[in-house]
Amino acid sequence: MGLTWKKRVLAALLGAAVASGLTTLILILVEATSVLLPADTKFGVVFDAGSSHTSLFVYQWPADKENNTGVVSQALACQVKGPGISSYASDPTQAGESLEDCLEAAVALVPEARRRETPLFLGATAGMRLLSQKNSSQVGDILAAISRVLGRSPLDFWGAELLAGRDEGALGWITINYVLGVLVKYSFSGEWIRPLEGPLVGALDMGGASTQITFVPGGPILDKSTQATFCLYGSEHSVYTHSYLCFGRDQMLTRLLAQLLQSSPGPLIRHPCYHSGYWATLSPATLYESPCVHTTPPPGLAWNLTVEGTGNPGACVSAIRGLFNFSSCEGRGHCAFNGVYQPPVRGQFYAFSNFYYTFHFLNVTSKQPLATVNATVWEFCQRPWKQVEAGSPGQDHWLRDYCASGLYILTLLLEGYGFSEDTWSSIEFRKQVGGTDIGWTLGYMLNLTSMIPAEPPARWQAESYGVWAAGVVFAVLTVVATLGAAAVHLLWPRG
Repeated sequence: MGLTWKKRVLAALLGAAVASGLTTLILILVEATSVLLPADTKFGVVFDAGSSHTSLFVYQWPADKENNTGVVSQALACQVKGPGISSYASDPTQAGESLEDCLEAAVALVPEARRRETPLFLGATAGMRLLSQKNSSQVGDILAAISRVLGRSPLDFWGAELLAGRDEGALGWITINYVLGVLVKYSFSGEWIRPLEGPLVGALDMGGASTQITFVPGGPILDKSTQATFCLYGSEHSVYTHSYLCFGRDQMLTRLLAQLLQSSPGPLIRHPCYHSGYWATLSPATLYESPCVHTTPPPGLAWNLTVEGTGNPGACVSAIRGLFNFSSCEGRGHCAFNGVYQPPVRGQFYAFSNFYYTFHFLNVTSKQPLATVNATVWEFCQRPWKQVEAGSPGQDHWLRDYCASGLYILTLLLEGYGFSEDTWSSIEFRKQVGGTDIGWTLGYMLNLTSMIPAEPPARWQAESYGVWAAGVVFAVLTVVATLGAAAVHLLWPRG
C-alpha cells in the first residue's frame, strides 16, 4: 500500500513539474515582444560667426532617428572672445586663433569615442557678406585661416562657409518651430511623433549687419525669390523669407550717424537719439568704410567730429525713417519697404537676437501693449545721460544706443513689416525656448543630421510584466515539483 502511494505521489509531482516547465517555455517563446534598447548619443558642433561676435553651440541627439532626422537638443553654448571674424581682415590668422578656447570646450564635452564622427561646421553671416562686397579675397583668407584651425581638431570638420541671408532666415524659422514642438514632439508612449496640424510660428531675427523675417503667409507666395521650401520629418514646408542687409543694429547705427553727418554744417553733430548731456568725439573715416554707407564724405571734413546728444525721440524717429525707402512701396500691395515684396504678416512671431536684447534692457519683453512699449522707449530717450549712466553702471559700451535701437525696432516692425496695434500682441521677444538659444544654428543642425545614416537601436526580446510574472510563478512551481519528486524518491520509506 505504501509503495503504491509513493508511486502515485511521485508521478503527480513529476507530471506537475513537466506541465509547469512546458508552460514556462511557451510563455518565453510565444509571448515575447520586441523592445528598443537605449540609443547611443551623437553630437554636432556649429560656430555662428556673426558680424559683431562669434558663438559656438554643441548639439546632441539619439543615434536612432525620426524619419532620418535626429531629435536634437542644445548641450553647450560658448561665446568667443573678441569681435566678429570679419574684423580680422588685416590679420586672418587671428580669426582662427580666436575660436580655439570655445573649440576646446566643445571637444571636452564630446566623448572621445564619438569625436571622429562628430561634425564641426562654421557659418559666417552678414558681417562677412558685407566684407565680400568690399574685398572677396579677404573673405577667402579668413575662411582659410579658420579652416586650418578647425581642421586640426579631433572632430570631423565639414567646412567653413558664407551663409546666404535667405538660409539664415529659414533656418531660424526651423529652430523656433522645432523647440516649440510644432514640428515634432515626445509622446507619452515614449515615441517621437509629428503633432497634429498646429500653428507654425514666424521668426524675426536681427543681427549686427542684417535683419530677417520668415513666416508662413495666408496665401501663395507671389515672388518665388522670397520663398524657401524644405522637407522636415516627412512634411513639406513653404515659407516667405527675406533678409535685409545693412538693416542690422550696428549697421543701422552707422548709417544713421553718417546721415546726420551729411546734414550737419560743421564739425558738431547734434544727435537726437543720444541722451541730452552726452557727447563724444569720433573719427568720421570709419563711418565711410562700411559698404552700407553709400554717401561720400562732405568736402573739407574734419579729422575729428564732436557728437552731442539732444534726447529728442520725435526727431530720432524722423531720422530713422530716412534710412528706409517707404515711397518705393506706395501704391503697391504686398510690399514692405525698399521695394521688397512681402505678404501681410500672419500668426504668432518670435523676435530674438537684437530684437530681444534691446527690449530686454528696456524691460518691455513681457507682452506689454504697444502703447506701453512706445511710451517706455520715449521716456527712456528723454532721460538725461547722467541719469541713464547712474541707472545702468557697467553698460557704457551699448548704453548710448538703446534709445536709437528701441525706436528703430518699433519703426521696422510697424512701418516696415506692417505689424499694427491689433497684431502687436502676436510678437514674443525671446532669447531661448526650452533651454535652447534661438538662431539659425539648430535649424542647420537639424538639416545636417539628415545626412548622417540612421542607426536603428538594437532590438531584443522581452515580456510584458504580466507574462513575466506568470512565467516566474510557473518556473517556481516546476522547481518545487521537481524537488518534491526527488524528496519522495529518496526519503519515502520502503515498504
